[in-house]
Amino acid sequence: MADQATRFARVRRQLESYEPAAGWPSWIYEFALFGFKQGWACLFGGLMLALLLATHFFYPETSALSRYDFLTLAALSIQVAMVWFRLESWEEAKVIAIFHIVGTIMELFKTAQGSWIYPEPSILRIGGVPLFSGFMYAAVGSYIARVWRIFDFRFSAYPNAPLTYGLAVAIYINFFSHHWLPDVRLLLFASMGLLFWRTRIWFRVWKEYRWMPLLVGLFLVATFIWFAENIGTFARAWSYPTQQSGWHMVSPAKLGAWLLLMYISFVLVSLVSRPRPPDAKGKNPKEYRQSPGHPSDGR
Repeated sequence: MADQATRFARVRRQLESYEPAAGWPSWIYEFALFGFKQGWACLFGGLMLALLLATHFFYPETSALSRYDFLTLAALSIQVAMVWFRLESWEEAKVIAIFHIVGTIMELFKTAQGSWIYPEPSILRIGGVPLFSGFMYAAVGSYIARVWRIFDFRFSAYPNAPLTYGLAVAIYINFFSHHWLPDVRLLLFASMGLLFWRTRIWFRVWKEYRWMPLLVGLFLVATFIWFAENIGTFARAWSYPTQQSGWHMVSPAKLGAWLLLMYISFVLVSLVSRPRPPDAKGKNPKEYRQSPGHPSDGR
């Protein structure tokens, strides 16, 4: 188990210390390394999407085990394996479990309201919600927790933590209350913008730190999740009412909902991986280099 846990850390260190041959543009290597790290961070979500597509095309209709129940058991096995092989820490696993609970509660409410449906039968379900659906939310949590660790996130001009928690609670409540009360998501978007318009996220791909506005980063990930949602509905893992007569792409308007959900996910992960400033070690991010004693060495 320890060998599996240190293998990625060893490979990562080797890749980060590699020097391309003279004349080879360094930005190409850094871009490739960025893709490798992102792919590693997306491992759980990527496996879940692969399962959705594979079972959509190849799962036998005559199987005694329903497709949804197979997805639930497969997702649980992947999650246990990631913890067993120390690809995720116990702290990250606890946050992901919270994602599962929070997501399942939302699913129960939204399916009861007819926002979307799960059209296939299953035994492992609560009401109209098969248990594998909670793992789709857990995949988002897994990605954020892993990418935070792999890229050693730092933040400048980060707002007061209680304010970020309060906004996350308000967003979650609005996902439910807008069915009876006025939808205040525009106010929530404005509040998010006011809180984070100065916040930069610093991340290290290779030798030095890069940065982008945090709001831009959240929007980019929300866009990626929107594409993943289109794959999920194409695979008939769930469907919106407008897709009952035939599949079509999910409206881009859903990007707003995913951005709000991304914010909740980000705040939940921040409860474990506390946001640190770029100068936490008294150095400018561009001068920062990972030392052998850095706590993320074992990742």
